[in-house]
Amino acid sequence: MTGWIRAALSDAGTIQVTQRNYGVPMRPLTGPLAGHVLIAFRGGRDLDVQEALARRHDAYLDCLRLAGLRVPDTQMRLIDHAGVQRPVIVQSAVPDDAMLPHLFRQGGTQAAIGLLDRVATDVAEFWRRIAQRPERIGLYSPLDSFAMDEDGPLFLDTFPPLISYNRDEMGLLIQRFADSGLIRGLGKVLPGRVRDIQNRWYTPAGSIITLLDGALKLRPQDAGAIVDWAERFADTRLETPWRNDVRGHLHRAKLREGRVARRWPGLGGRDRPHA
Repeated sequence: MTGWIRAALSDAGTIQVTQRNYGVPMRPLTGPLAGHVLIAFRGGRDLDVQEALARRHDAYLDCLRLAGLRVPDTQMRLIDHAGVQRPVIVQSAVPDDAMLPHLFRQGGTQAAIGLLDRVATDVAEFWRRIAQRPERIGLYSPLDSFAMDEDGPLFLDTFPPLISYNRDEMGLLIQRFADSGLIRGLGKVLPGRVRDIQNRWYTPAGSIITLLDGALKLRPQDAGAIVDWAERFADTRLETPWRNDVRGHLHRAKLREGRVARRWPGLGGRDRPHA
């Protein structure tokens, strides 16, 4: 596998898929890894940090699957080049037309809400299943972290692995692996701002609201129907503390009664690890 990754990263036929703040996703067009997405992250000589990252990535994959979230075949490898280690994720590619944002834009309002409901159900079940685990575990759940196949939602975003890192450690990890010079620079001047990026990742309500954020951004014309669904979902499918947090957010955002918001404020601004 390591040799295949090296060959794919150096192959001029490997194309970059999209620009992100964290990691460079690429699609090999030929060779053993054709049909996969490679995501290469910033390298460095801090082998202890990266070896812990790789171990926790494996643990997070196990956690996601045990908690009911289906993940395509995914592996992380550390690639050494002249003493510099570079983490690379290799994941079975999902067709573009199976990505949730693409599907969500297609069809009518009820079809879109049906997709949202299926994903939100899996997200809520994830939080129920990890509730008694001792580790600090999170889930970042924008629409573009999901795809759909004939068996239902697939979760795609396994980096950073949101398991076993405390708040300060995750803040340092965000800064360490950001491809964005702005984030790295901000981390040096205002580390608390970078650390706060993770706020929404570690609460059930934050995960549900992240889904709503994406849904309202992609279909603002359906804001009233989406908010109505969110209120019903909170009332019938969420435990009391989660329900109160989601409903309180909907109220504060003044999106009730079908009003269309020009901006969905979320729970703390931009927090996308892969934006």
